[in-house]
Amino acid sequence: MIARHMTELERAIARVRPAATQLSDWGARLAEVLTGGGRLLACGNGGSAAEAQHLTAELVGRFHHEREPLSAIALHADTSASTAIVNDYGAEEMFARGVRAHGRRGDVLISLSTSGTSRNVLAAVKAAQEIGVTTWSLTGPAPNPLLTMSDDGIGVEADSTATVQEIHLLLVHSLCMAVDAVLLDSERVL
Repeated sequence: MIARHMTELERAIARVRPAATQLSDWGARLAEVLTGGGRLLACGNGGSAAEAQHLTAELVGRFHHEREPLSAIALHADTSASTAIVNDYGAEEMFARGVRAHGRRGDVLISLSTSGTSRNVLAAVKAAQEIGVTTWSLTGPAPNPLLTMSDDGIGVEADSTATVQEIHLLLVHSLCMAVDAVLLDSERVL
């Protein structure tokens, strides 16, 4: 069973490898946004929320090398605001309201969803696009509504939610590596 999972993971890595150039481009764009006074917003549910928070932690803290902190917010991480929004406006508004509060034209929203169908994530992308925030997504297999709706995205071809989430972590770390490569004036990472 474990060996089978590892084989599935290897296959998923091979399928997502062509996204290295895309992630490098995202890293360059995100570095430009973050050093220009913009911010990254991130959202997801369940395991995808954990990945979103992992991404923002790497940017506010550091990935591999010391650098200045970067403005990044995981929209679910403020439990008081999140639960108040869900209580007062419904679960679908949980992230969209945060996008409207914190997002500014030119910022970036990264949405993570293994299914690509989470209504609150789709609502966040819609809200972001209405105010001029660039939208990128990490999802499970294409096609799905989140990939279609986002300005750009990467769909992970894998059979299990666990494998999709593991590949999302690889993509999150790769994006952080690409941001750091630009900020630390080293070679672009491919």
